[in-house]
Amino acid sequence: MKLLDGLLDLLFPGRCVFCRRLTQAGALVCPQCLGKLPYTGAAARQQFPRFDCFSPLYYTDAVRSSLLRYKFGGLNAYAKAYGDFLSKCIDENVISCDYITWTPLSKKRLRRRGYDQARLLAEELARRRNIPCVPMLRKIRDNRAQSSIGNAEKRRQNVKGVYEALPTVSIRGKHILLVDDIVTTGATLSACAAELKKAGAEQITCLTVARRKE
Repeated sequence: MKLLDGLLDLLFPGRCVFCRRLTQAGALVCPQCLGKLPYTGAAARQQFPRFDCFSPLYYTDAVRSSLLRYKFGGLNAYAKAYGDFLSKCIDENVISCDYITWTPLSKKRLRRRGYDQARLLAEELARRRNIPCVPMLRKIRDNRAQSSIGNAEKRRQNVKGVYEALPTVSIRGKHILLVDDIVTTGATLSACAAELKKAGAEQITCLTVARRKE
């Protein structure tokens, strides 16, 4: 088995999810990137009206390029690497929760993309933390992509009435960790958090791989 693994590593060498340099067998991020990524550090926490959101990285340069490849380039295996950063962010900020869930794609975009990038992140994190990962929301309208809208108020209007809670598990009185890939204005997370609150959630905390740098 070790010989086979070595042969596969030789034929299909790994690449860093950020800079795409060749890495040692099994490594998802190269040492150079680990040392110079735009970490949020003490600014990991953002406060929104309905929730706090934590993000380990800023959405700039190599992080932005990496997430775009993950989201639109079919590189869904990147979720494993991002899971490391999300899990460490939980430890560093002492975040606890009863359930993990995610901001869902519409059926149309899911068919086109082939996977839900936020769901993969949530499931990867759940495996690492041994916390139940449950679908709690669905998208009932295929609205415009938020990335195509620059104005914060227009983004809020764009997600109005787009999500609804699913009757999957009872979340009354529970603390929910809502996962997504990127937070900019917080409009999408706010719309999802509002539905979870309506369904009885006591507290919502959000977690994303990256946040916009002010």
